[in-house]
Amino acid sequence: MRNSLLNWKYEKLAGVVLDNLSKKYIEGFYLPARESVVPKLEEILKEGSTVANGGSVTLQETGTIELLRSGKYQFFDKDAAADSSERWKVLRKAFEADYYVCSANAITVSGEIVQLDGSGNRAAACIYGPEKVIFVVGMNKIVPDIEAAFERIRYIAPMNAKRLNLHTPCAATGICSDCRSDERICESYAIIRNSSRNKGHYTVLLVGENLGL
Repeated sequence: MRNSLLNWKYEKLAGVVLDNLSKKYIEGFYLPARESVVPKLEEILKEGSTVANGGSVTLQETGTIELLRSGKYQFFDKDAAADSSERWKVLRKAFEADYYVCSANAITVSGEIVQLDGSGNRAAACIYGPEKVIFVVGMNKIVPDIEAAFERIRYIAPMNAKRLNLHTPCAATGICSDCRSDERICESYAIIRNSSRNKGHYTVLLVGENLGL
């Protein structure tokens, strides 16, 4: 009963979010399960095109990273870089990609996409550079408003710091303390409120599951 009610809730909520995104000239689709993500991406991504990605647990959980490494695309794979210097070059090449695939930290019901970033590469690429940006987002990341988005980010940031083996206060305590650590990941924020000046630039795939952090 609980799962069926959650599925119903996610489907209804997704309908509202997608409608609001469309009013902001952002294309969106609802996918009921993670298994639908790769087939949908294969519809969107043109074979042979250049593709880059932002760091994301969601992309790993949905099989997206495996798809990007399948050989169908020219994948700018930052995680395959031999060293930090090469990684930096790959990160910069992402701005020239045909497609940039990532997740989001939160999306409001009214259709605002919120990103948090440490180095700033993901937030920057979402705003400017790649020809198209595709967000793969679990329904657990839908929040009522911007304030709730920032609350969610503060809640999950310690888990991301722990996942990345960072030496921040929150990685030890599990609680955000708005630190000044050299390894702080809460450095840059991006809020996409509209796409009227660049219609068709963004596509959002809402997945009817709890994905990522």
